[in-house]
Amino acid sequence: MTEARTIVVTGGSKGIGRAICLRFAGPKARVYFNYGSDEQAAIGTETLAREAGGTAVGRRVDVTAEADIKAFFDEIVEETGGIHVLVNNAGIARDGLLVRMKSADWDAVLDTNLKGAFNTAKIAAKTMLKQRRGRIINISSVVGASGNPGQANYVAAKAGLIGLTKAMARELASRGITVNAVAPGYVETEMTASLSEKAKEAMLSQIPLARAGTPEEVAAAVAFLASEEAAYITGHVIHVNGGMYM
Repeated sequence: MTEARTIVVTGGSKGIGRAICLRFAGPKARVYFNYGSDEQAAIGTETLAREAGGTAVGRRVDVTAEADIKAFFDEIVEETGGIHVLVNNAGIARDGLLVRMKSADWDAVLDTNLKGAFNTAKIAAKTMLKQRRGRIINISSVVGASGNPGQANYVAAKAGLIGLTKAMARELASRGITVNAVAPGYVETEMTASLSEKAKEAMLSQIPLARAGTPEEVAAAVAFLASEEAAYITGHVIHVNGGMYM
């Protein structure tokens, strides 16, 4: 494919989302991303993309608000003519034991991590259906497959993303649209940096490769699923976790 592709990444201002934006940034891609509140981090992604010889345009957009997402995607389609790849990466965590979890924390995580992906995929798919081609890649998590105490809301959302991926894959395949998921394990990001040393050691003890992953390793899996080489892969989950879950 020689034409420039339009790539949309949700939650692209830092961590895995930023690495994905930078992986795609280049002369043959037009990258757009949304962010929640950290404008300086978003500017950082834009700057790094320019330094890499590409562009990444950030917009403050709430993935839980369908009208905001539609306006964002309409702007992108007007500027570029289409959407070729959507990466649903936006996510938050509000950890706590089930019996103590506040309903507000459950709702916030499910709304952002799962409903947000539904909102973006629903709108992007309409454009992709007209194009008769596209790639949708959802960022799930190892805990969506394995479970994890203290994260009932996060686990439910990430497991839900896997189910959503498989349902969308079946619905959209006839129009040349593939839908897959990438499930990272313990990856070095700002979110995991806040863990205690004891928690980090406990996590590492479960990983056969005995190290944390990097955002760039997750981005590599995403880039593969977005490539022409992955055209015959749909409804699949690629686990990037060092063997933490098999």
